[in-house]
Amino acid sequence: MTKQEINVVYSSEADMLNVALFGMTARQWRNANPKIEGNIRDTASMEQLVILSNMESINAMLIHQQLSMTLRLNQLNQIAIMQMKSLLQSSQLKKLK
Repeated sequence: MTKQEINVVYSSEADMLNVALFGMTARQWRNANPKIEGNIRDTASMEQLVILSNMESINAMLIHQQLSMTLRLNQLNQIAIMQMKSLLQSSQLKKLK
């Protein structure tokens, strides 16, 4: 695999994780927020960053299980929703802020 092919795979995986968590790709976010410096992940909340880290690990497992990107996206989106609800309700997390 060439460096360019690796970059394309990495980019599409990152976009899939962005869609699962934020509901949009990095490009869609940039187009919607042209005046904000940085990228979608730079503006993420602490909860979103925790979930993103979890999703990256889970996605690696799902890839190992040879699930399609569509199935992974659906599962990761459900996980993101569940984890966000849990984190936002956690009294321990509120103490960290």
